[in-house]
This record gives sequence, C-alpha cells and structure tokens, in this order.
Amino acid sequence: MSTISPGGPVRWLNPDEERAWRAFLRAMVAVGTGTARDLAAIGLSEADYEVLSTLSERPGHTSTLGEQADKMGWSRSRLSRHASRMETRGLLRRAPDPDDGRGCLLTLTAEGLAALETAAPAHLESVRHHFIDRLTPEDLTAIEQIASKLTGPRATP
Repeated sequence: MSTISPGGPVRWLNPDEERAWRAFLRAMVAVGTGTARDLAAIGLSEADYEVLSTLSERPGHTSTLGEQADKMGWSRSRLSRHASRMETRGLLRRAPDPDDGRGCLLTLTAEGLAALETAAPAHLESVRHHFIDRLTPEDLTAIEQIASKLTGPRATP
C-alpha cells in the first residue's frame, strides 16, 4: 500500500535534487545491468543468485517461504512463482511446512549449491568490477549509510 498522497501542491525537484535522483537511477541501471549480464553468461539470473545465496546462509540450507521472502524483500507470491521455476531446474526443493499447513519450506539442492559455488567467484568479480573497485572506502561507507536510510523505517516529520 502506498503512503503517497497525491493531493496538494506538487513539490517539484530543485536542480540539485533532480541531478541526484537521475544519477542514482543511472547508477542502479548501470550496476544492475552489468552484474545481470555477467550472471546470465554463467546461466543464472540475479533473482536465482539471490535465492540461492540467501538459502545457502540458512541452517540446513532450508527456510520457510515466508522467512525467505522477508529476508529478500520480496512478496511471498513472487518468491513462490520464482521458486517453482527454480525447482523445475533442480536448484531447490519445495516441501510442505510441518509447522504451517499453508506454508512451504525451501531447501537448496546439491545442484543448487553446486550452481551457487560455480557462480559465486564470477559474480563476486562482477560486483567488484561494476561497483566495489570504482569506489573508495569512504564512498562505500557513505553508500551503506544512505542505503540503510532508504531501506529502513521512515521517520515521521
């Protein structure tokens, strides 16, 4: 549900705000396109890699669909559809959640773990090439702080 109220006067961006917004959009596209292209060359999408890497961090390489969706910032329906496609490819297994009759468990398969282990070195090199190595340690600290503000709870004025 949106928290944006379209009523009232339009708050146009000033030139500094517009430059910052457009630079942010261009950076997201440039980094995202570069890393996505590099992952596709090794047979995975960014979404595949995110699911595999996040599952690999869980005990037993297993998570409930709800916990996994929350950790990734995805809706449950989006993850469910994507997990179905990944299951067809043998990368993960879905099973009923014994603690929640309506839920399911996602478990990384041996094939999924092998795909992740094969992809990880190339993906990390891609992240370094398109992002990390272009920035100073101070830039990285600033980006982490900014990203935390953008993804954390919004303070009310």
